[in-house]
Amino acid sequence: MRTKDLVTTAISNTFRSKLRTTLTVLAIFVGAFTLTLTNAVGAGVSQYVDAQVGALGSPDVFIITQASDATAAGDGPVEYDASSSASVSSNQGPPGTTTKALTDTDLATIGDTAGIESVDPIRSVQPDYIEYDSGIPYEFSINATSAVTTADLTAGAQLDGGASEAQLVLPDTFVTPLGFASADDAVGASVSIGITDILGETHVVDATVVGVSLESLLAAGAGANDALIAELADAQSGGIDTAVTSYGVAVAHFDTALSADAVTALKADLATAGYTASTIEDQLGAVQTVINGIVGVLNAFAVIALIAAAFGIINTLLMSVQERTREIGLMKAMGMSGGKVYTLFSLEAIVIGFLGSAIGAGVAIALGSALSAVLSQGLLAGLPGLNILVFEPASVAFVIGLVMLIAFLSGTLPAQRAAKQNPIESLRYE
Repeated sequence: MRTKDLVTTAISNTFRSKLRTTLTVLAIFVGAFTLTLTNAVGAGVSQYVDAQVGALGSPDVFIITQASDATAAGDGPVEYDASSSASVSSNQGPPGTTTKALTDTDLATIGDTAGIESVDPIRSVQPDYIEYDSGIPYEFSINATSAVTTADLTAGAQLDGGASEAQLVLPDTFVTPLGFASADDAVGASVSIGITDILGETHVVDATVVGVSLESLLAAGAGANDALIAELADAQSGGIDTAVTSYGVAVAHFDTALSADAVTALKADLATAGYTASTIEDQLGAVQTVINGIVGVLNAFAVIALIAAAFGIINTLLMSVQERTREIGLMKAMGMSGGKVYTLFSLEAIVIGFLGSAIGAGVAIALGSALSAVLSQGLLAGLPGLNILVFEPASVAFVIGLVMLIAFLSGTLPAQRAAKQNPIESLRYE
């Protein structure tokens, strides 16, 4: 019997007992359906977290501050050292933590550290409002670290850090109020940003909108390139020549080719020099761990359902072997080898697994896509950009392949029993 005939016969034999096969396929369907949905939830949430992480900074960037001298709460305040740099407020430690400012000398030290490619201080600006075409002004803020972040864009392009033109990435919540017809309509427009200087006088700085981004949960404010930040900072200073010599935070770029161990060693070198360096992964690693743990637990329930379905496959094929004992004896008496008998029953198991997994994955994609669209417009409307269920082709293919493998392994015992049948005894079976 040729391979093509074996496959055709296996498919035909699968539907001999329609009720039994249907019940087995339904059991597999439950496991495949659940596993496909849980993988989609994991992919959707991870995709959203990655987009939010991009709003905090690039993966090849350290957020650097002076190491805190403050001790844990209850140990008392830290004695003032007049020779040290000024202190700034910080959210890098527990409440009550005092963080010293970084000086130009600190920036030079950080830049000279082996493995650091560049280091730049973060200059904070506090604009008052933004308006378009002399329309209604709206309160406005800028994310201080936006020059090193990746915005979750709905239109336009990312900021060009090296551009001399003042560029802005506008949050999508400002599009309609400012009078734009759509996000695409806002791209390329010139907006005016008002800022008050230290003398109380208001200045207006013009900027070009290069992109429109979804609102981020982790980093509030619009994105601005270095040129816009510099213009706003100069306006904020009121034209007074006050050279900035201390900074609360700096960003340092390191080589993306560095291994995880090398990055850890680099952080240790900076810590030895008296600085605290953290990556975006450090800040949100715990969040991703929790997400992976939840998805892992859900996947475990799906696997349990598949294991239960595997026993259904074993039962179905064992019953099939018993019912077809004389048929097996006849096939072997006519020259069919034990190996081909084994292959025939293994193919039947694989067909059952494919039917259950394909139908389960298909139904999961259809229902999940509809559910995700409804949730994004309703319950999850407050989380723009979140598609709670994302079905990746590779993930769906993996689920179908996994179920077919489980089905094949489940069919091994019945297939071996069929292959070892004695043709003479099988023909005498009543």
